[in-house]
Order: sequence, then C-alpha cells, then structure tokens
Amino acid sequence: MTTEDSSNASSSGPSVAETSGSSVSDDTGSQPVGMEVVDRSKEDQAANLEKALALKTKGNEQLAMGHFLEAIGFYSEALEFDPTSAIILSNRAQAYIKVENYGLAMTDATAAMDSDPKYAKAYYRRGSAHFALTHYKDAKKDFKKVCQLKPKDKDARKKFQACEKAIREDAFRKAIISEKTAPLSDTYDPNAISLPSSYDGPNVSPEGILENMELEASFFEPGKLPRDFVVAAMEHFKNEKLIHKRYVARLLISCKRYFENLASLIEVSLPAEPPEHDSSAAPRVTVCGDTHGQYYDVLNIFDMNGYPSRNNPYLFNGDFVDRGSFSVEVILTYLMWKLHDPMCIQLTRGNHETKNMNKIYGFEGEAKAKYDDKIFELFLEVFSHLPLAAVIESTVFVTHGGLPTEEGVTLNDVRKVKRGCEPPESGLMSDLMWSDPQPFPGKSPSKRGVGFSFGPDITRRFLDTNGLSLLVRSHEVKEEGYLVEHGGKTITIFSAPNYCDTMGNKGAFIHFDASMEPKFTQYTNVPHPDVKPMAYSAGMGGMFGL
Repeated sequence: MTTEDSSNASSSGPSVAETSGSSVSDDTGSQPVGMEVVDRSKEDQAANLEKALALKTKGNEQLAMGHFLEAIGFYSEALEFDPTSAIILSNRAQAYIKVENYGLAMTDATAAMDSDPKYAKAYYRRGSAHFALTHYKDAKKDFKKVCQLKPKDKDARKKFQACEKAIREDAFRKAIISEKTAPLSDTYDPNAISLPSSYDGPNVSPEGILENMELEASFFEPGKLPRDFVVAAMEHFKNEKLIHKRYVARLLISCKRYFENLASLIEVSLPAEPPEHDSSAAPRVTVCGDTHGQYYDVLNIFDMNGYPSRNNPYLFNGDFVDRGSFSVEVILTYLMWKLHDPMCIQLTRGNHETKNMNKIYGFEGEAKAKYDDKIFELFLEVFSHLPLAAVIESTVFVTHGGLPTEEGVTLNDVRKVKRGCEPPESGLMSDLMWSDPQPFPGKSPSKRGVGFSFGPDITRRFLDTNGLSLLVRSHEVKEEGYLVEHGGKTITIFSAPNYCDTMGNKGAFIHFDASMEPKFTQYTNVPHPDVKPMAYSAGMGGMFGL
C-alpha cells in the first residue's frame, strides 16, 4: 500500500504501515471516545471541578471553531473529573451531532437528563439527534419537554412545530406509497418541456436545439451521450449555470431504467489498457468515497486523475449529495458520464441517496430550487435503484457503509437484495449503507444510532466466506482522507476535503491495478463560489444544529 500527496513535491509517500496514526488504526481494542468515562470525582472535589471547568472551556472554544473531534476530546477529559455534569454531557452531545454520531449524542443527552431532569438543553440535544435520524415522533416529545421547561423559548416552539410538520409529511408520503401509483418516470413526458431559443447551455446535438424529439431522446440512451456534451455541461456547471430541465429529465429517466436492470452487487474489472492521460501507468480502477456536493473538489479529482473513460474507470462509493451546495452538479456529472459510457463510471448508493436524508441535509431543497419537485422525484427514483455494492476483480468488496453483522451472508445474498425503495432501519440493505467498523471484536450498537459497528473478526469472516481479500468503504470523514483498519483488511476512503468547509481534512482516492494493492492519492480542498454548505436545507439543518 502506498500513499501519494498531491500537495507534496514527492511523487510517492511512505507506505501505509509507516504513516501516522491518523491514517492507520493499530486495532488496540480501545473503546471509541465517549463510550466509557474514567471517574476521578472521588479525588479532591473542588480541584476536580476546577479542572473540569477549564477543560469544558477548551472544548467550547474548539466547538465554536468547528473543531468537533477536538471538542469531544476536551469534553471527555472534563467528564473524567465531573462525570455527571449535565452541561458537559450536553455540550459533548452537540459535538457528536456535528460529526453525525447521533447514537452517542442521544446517550450523552439522556445521561444529562438523568443528572438534571430540568436541564432543557439536554432534551434539545436529544431531540435534534432524533430529528437527524428522522425519528420525528421521538424528537417531538423532547421538544415538547423543552417547551414545558422554557415556555417563552420561541426557538423550541419552532422546532416542535417543525417536528409536527415532518410527522404529517411522513404520513402523507406513506399514504401515497400505499396507493401503489405508477412511478413518475413512467408517466413524465420530457417532450412536453419547452426548450427556448434563449437557452445558452450545451446541447446534445452539434446542430443545437433539436425539434425532432425522438432524435434528441436517442442521445440519452446508455452509451450514446456525446463526450463533448458532458465536458461542456461540466464547464457550464463550473460557471454556476445549469443545463436545461428537459435534458435533465431525459437523463434521469434513462438512468433509472438502466440501474433498475442491474443486480444489487456489480462486478468491476480492470481495463485492458492504461488511462489515456498516463500511458506509463498500469491499467487501473479509481475508487472515490463521499463527495457530498463538493463539485469543485470533484473537478479537482478529474484534473489530477483524468476524466472517466473505458480505460480510466471510476467507482464512486455513495454520498454524492447533501451537505455541499453543489450536489445537483455533482450527481448530474456522474450520471452524464454513466450515459456516455456505462463502463467508465460505477456508482454505489450511500445513506444520503435517500429521501429522509435529502430533506434534512439540503439536496431536496437544492434540486427543487435549481429545477423543481418533479426533477427531485426523478432523482429519488434513480437513487432507489443504485447498486449497493461492487466487487473489483473478485478480490475487493466495496460498499458505502459496511458489512452485514449476521453470519453466513454471501455475495449472492447481497446481489439479490431488493431495491427500488427507501432503506429500512435494519437488515442487509441498512447494514451495507449505514454500518461502521470498530477496532474491537464483535458487533456493537452504532455510534450513529442506525445499524451496527462491526469488528475485525466480522470483517475476516465475511472476506473468508466469500473468497475476498479487502473491504473498502466510505461513510466517515477521515483526517488524512483514508484510514486502514482491521489488520489491513478494511479501508475507509473519504473524498470530500475540508468537509462542510469546517473539518480541515484531506480528501483521498485509491488506485487498484492488477496487484490489487491499494495506492492512495491525497489532496486538499480547492476554492468554490461563496455558497455555504447546506444553503438549500430550508433551515432544517441549521435549525437543529446538524
């Protein structure tokens, strides 16, 4: 395993075994931060409270600067000296929410309530964590309690009302689903969408806007979308412009029909030739992790590594959208390349390619603002049919979240998972999209509040059962852009540098050639237009501190 840092003049970095602990787990078996607290409260109580206060202050400073992991560290130290402090527990819960560890946030908030049942912020934090997991009824109960404790708090009342609205919308959505109406992609007619002569974006035909609708539609069949159109559209996006809604509708309908005919597990082979831009390289496939609407960082990946092609194939491992405010541009770019040549790019579904996540974390608002509700619905259809996992050269298993925690699950079981739906809260689909690794054996409740955490023994068992050598997953921000765990058998890859404009992390991607030894490239973020993350979340994320 080798590491390359694009910001370093050296063409190759140290091996993974030699890099810092931020990139390699030693599998020492230690519990995750926050799962256990050392109780020093029986020492000099006054001195302990003073130490706890000083550490809490440092934690607050780190939280205010957006250094959430550092804040968690200081709060955890503070709790060693004052383990029942409702304030410190609640503050750490907020930091956990910021790094999407909603399960740990709920644990801390509940402990804060036990310590001080009248501490309103504890209910506030737990309600926010419940809301992030779309547990709207539980969130409503907590915000109702906040309103009782703080009857003049307008913010708490607003959050309570937001929970009520979400419950109504969820019930309405379920009622519509139960009616089994035809999917929009079966009834929506792109031909009815007018494309005015004033449109200044790229067209699929060199002749410009076509009047022959049948001919225009033919360009959106898999393998037919012109490369020139894809590249021109990417440049158009870079200039903060959009391609026309009629083209987007055709793109989404075609992609939905393509993906629904795939299995839930796809097979990925190495290309026969090296990439066009680097003929000295061995034939390879590039695996990227979360890109989360960071379009300008995606452009940077292509600048470093070349555009997708049959000889330069990519696998993007979920979480294309949400958080970043250029999510529409990111997912449209991936889908356009897919229709240009289905072999040049593979996409697996992440936990953010779902309706519930899109409502909270910005993509729903963005898609409706840049296009409309029908286009958003078509996006959801595409998401629901994305494959859940891939196997590279019968050796490397790639999925967004992690492994099933049940024994005996085979690749054929993964291949046959029924899609075309929102993921359930448990089961094989949920495990693949939501689970996380842990350094110690066995399985544990997830720090996120959904799915499980799986240990190195579970990884080894799954790989051995299925004749595989390595698990590659994404789903978690990593300081160096990647992390190697489980004795070298699990790799987390994360490709969104400076996640949410606050985390300061690097991004990374992996090359696999015939050796199947991962070779990492790291990079830092690039500038983007002045649009903040979650700018389209309609206040949902900001309202709940997400």
